[in-house]
Amino acid sequence: MVFDVEEHLGAVERSVVALERDGRSARAITLSRGFPTTVEDLWDAVTSGERIPRWFLPIRGELEPGGRFQFEGNAGGEITACEPPARVALTWEWGGDVSWVELRISDDGAGGARLVLTHTALLSDHWHEFGPGATGTGWEGGLVGLAMHIAQPAAPKPDEAAFAASRDGKAFYTGSSAAWGEAAVAAGTDPDAARAAARRTAAFYTGEPAEPA
Repeated sequence: MVFDVEEHLGAVERSVVALERDGRSARAITLSRGFPTTVEDLWDAVTSGERIPRWFLPIRGELEPGGRFQFEGNAGGEITACEPPARVALTWEWGGDVSWVELRISDDGAGGARLVLTHTALLSDHWHEFGPGATGTGWEGGLVGLAMHIAQPAAPKPDEAAFAASRDGKAFYTGSSAAWGEAAVAAGTDPDAARAAARRTAAFYTGEPAEPA
């Protein structure tokens, strides 16, 4: 598999926003990436129970408003809104915590489609340890899988563990973690704390010790 690390890292726009959710301090991370396909095809790729496992994870449940879903070995939740082919919102329930995910799809004005994914979570010890990369880097890896699926819909899904252990995989996860650290700095987080959290995130995804400052 030919994998251009810099191309995939550069394809994503990242932002972090401080806000309140249910009266508590929260953070929203947003990823935006364009895909060379139609709005309708991108919508189908991110909402079809048949297609989602081909780029993300096996899923079961009722994929409709009010329905509950479960990703194999990962989060589950409830679909709280579904407005084809533009918007879907859901809860993201994992390890006893609840956060919120929204996906918006639009025409990018250049013959393709754009996906904007926002994940909002309450501030927690986990956030303070890993920062926005805890969820941002994971989602960014998912969007890599989506890009590959859009480019070659019939191709088998790449082996995630093998990719993460590869030189390209380590470079991608390290680069993504660092980029989310800089997004946190841009949002007002102390630079030393943000970059230390980014190094811990990279260590988690690559399985290597966190690099010293």
